[in-house]
Amino acid sequence: MSHIVLNETAHQQEQGYEDAGSLSLFGFWIYLLTDCILFATLFATYAVLGQSVAGGPGAADIFELPYVLGETSLLLFSSVTYGYAMLANHRKDKRRVLQWLGVTFALGLGFIAMEVNEFHHLIAEGYGPQRSAFLTGFFTLVGTHGLHVLTGLVWMALLMIQVQQRGLCCVISTRLSCLSLFWHFLDIVWVCVFTVVYLFGVIR
Repeated sequence: MSHIVLNETAHQQEQGYEDAGSLSLFGFWIYLLTDCILFATLFATYAVLGQSVAGGPGAADIFELPYVLGETSLLLFSSVTYGYAMLANHRKDKRRVLQWLGVTFALGLGFIAMEVNEFHHLIAEGYGPQRSAFLTGFFTLVGTHGLHVLTGLVWMALLMIQVQQRGLCCVISTRLSCLSLFWHFLDIVWVCVFTVVYLFGVIR
């Protein structure tokens, strides 16, 4: 009898964790919608300011498309490796989850390093955000995305510690799912940034 009661209690707890996880994912979708509004506003601002160069350089003068393609490759490939981490999470393979998260973290860090280097190079050349409205819009849009990626990396590092210490329990799996949504969302935003800011800017 006690065995049946314990099984029933464990089932109820598990069901409670699943319900809480579903609610957390729903809440995170709401957050992503607010982030969509933020980036839509920044894209609209950039579209208005993109031609206001104040006699300074335009997009075609300062952007190096092969370099940005390298950045893009790192971030897009990091989405693939995060996908492998989620597959390992579904199999409850802790070791593989940590391995794939480590690869994803390294790729994301490489992206941030390349972006910081790009910003440093532009500012050193005298093309900082104060140079023109176009550059203000550029640094604001790309910089905001970069800060989101950096936030994702901090979150990922903390999750790796939690996976190592606590394993792949329901709570950790939900957090991995939320970060997965966030990371793939950032990839989609970056594809838009690459297309609108860099690609269209260079070929105009």
